[in-house]
Amino acid sequence: MNKIKEGTSAFHFKATDLNGNVIDLKDFKGQKLLLSFFRKAACPFCNMGLQQLIRRHEEFENKGIKVVTLFASSKEDVLKYAGKQNPPFPIIPDGDFKIYGKYGVEVSYLGMLKSMASPTKIFKALTGGFFNMKTMTEEPVIPADFLIDEDQKIHKAYYGKDFDDHIPISAVLAWD
Repeated sequence: MNKIKEGTSAFHFKATDLNGNVIDLKDFKGQKLLLSFFRKAACPFCNMGLQQLIRRHEEFENKGIKVVTLFASSKEDVLKYAGKQNPPFPIIPDGDFKIYGKYGVEVSYLGMLKSMASPTKIFKALTGGFFNMKTMTEEPVIPADFLIDEDQKIHKAYYGKDFDDHIPISAVLAWD
């Protein structure tokens, strides 16, 4: 898959979120947007990352940054795992990988090994309150984040290296 380069136009998409709302990228024109791609909904790292976005949401709002998240899972799985957190922003289930593919989000067994080889990360996953065995059998989708500017250009493209590698929240909040 081709990775998106900074300065290029964001790929348009229209999808239905968990609450049945149609999310159209065009509706964010004139606003800053953090588009965050998570792994699978059962992934403990992803659920902890989602929790961070929820906790910091007011800070994003104060900086004029909207947030849209995606999971490479079915609506049912997202509702069962990640959706229980009731985020104040949309979660789009993309189990068929249509939007993930447009943005060059990858599946990487090397990224999985990097995550599994880190005792600190494993401990974090086991103690974060989200661990379940389902995550061990799912495709190793690697997270990615995109800062999309008011003109719907990619300001920053961040492709993770392992299961919990997202753009630092401090970098998002420092975006001018």
